[in-house]
Amino acid sequence: MALDSYVGLGRSGLKVSPFCLGAMNFGEDGGFGCTVEEAEKILQAYLDRGGNFVDTANFYTNGHSEAILGDFLAARPGVRDRLVLATKFYGNLHLGDPNGGGASRKAIIGQLEDSLRRLRTDYIDLYWLHNHDRSTPVEETLRTLDDLVTAGKIRYVGFSDTPAWFTAKAHTTALLRDWTPVTALQMEYSLLERTIEGELIPLAQDTGMGVLAWSPLKSGYLSGKYRRGRATSADVRRAAVLGQPSDVQFTVIEALATVAEATGASPAAVALAWLRDRPGVSSTIIGPRTLEHFEANLAGLDVRLTPEQTATLDEVSAPTLNFPYDLNQRVGRMLKYAGATVDGEPSAVYPPLLASAVRY
Repeated sequence: MALDSYVGLGRSGLKVSPFCLGAMNFGEDGGFGCTVEEAEKILQAYLDRGGNFVDTANFYTNGHSEAILGDFLAARPGVRDRLVLATKFYGNLHLGDPNGGGASRKAIIGQLEDSLRRLRTDYIDLYWLHNHDRSTPVEETLRTLDDLVTAGKIRYVGFSDTPAWFTAKAHTTALLRDWTPVTALQMEYSLLERTIEGELIPLAQDTGMGVLAWSPLKSGYLSGKYRRGRATSADVRRAAVLGQPSDVQFTVIEALATVAEATGASPAAVALAWLRDRPGVSSTIIGPRTLEHFEANLAGLDVRLTPEQTATLDEVSAPTLNFPYDLNQRVGRMLKYAGATVDGEPSAVYPPLLASAVRY
């Protein structure tokens, strides 16, 4: 597989690379990002490999991330229209202004105009709501976004980091009002964060939303740098903020290292390959800070895990999901099929049930 092995973003007509280039680390504002020069090297390498999907947000590195992208694309006429360019709204860059962030009509329009200016473009391909705004009616947000689609300033609408109930409500409201629906979800997903499998992944699959996974290496925990008993990672600054993995997380990290050794690939590449093949996932965000990191991440496109290796990683990283997921899984088939075999899978018999006759 390669970056130019494009996939559909859910059931939409939009085609994107299997790895999306995340620009959260573009710019040194905040202390963890990369220089403009390094960011442009990464961008060019991504384009040279056939990548077409770039994701940022209005507040990444205080707006510098968007500005870096805008300057890069402005210097290369014709490239912008070949890209699927995504950014987000919600983050407030105006200290003391209660209307500077969130998902109100005023906030959305103001944030979009600022993003368009920094990105030096007149439209955004995929515009993400970055968080759940509890103080703004969802109808206000959706109608504003639909107006912007009609005006040609955005093409598609996505939701990032929003609860499943809210996302389902928003999507249904949009369909009923004949407004632009939610095309994709951007959610944290990795071997160390699988709880979206309870409700958000099934929601996406049922509605045809594409899923874009962020933090696939869990902030570097799955990169291969962490070992049980070692005090810090190779990135001391980041480790000081994030801390060390827990004992449970180290169990997953060690299992990943074992599978990686068997495949001859890095733990990072194996973690990315596992996520690439998860049901519902359209694309995965990689967020390199160096060209070296970018090249290492691309190796995840070439790794092919055996069913046994996938099962090992599935089992060791199995999440505890919110009620009623476990109840549905444990007793759903038993109560529904009462011992019958359906689709090649047998069901158990509810113990009190007498299979020989219906008593009442």
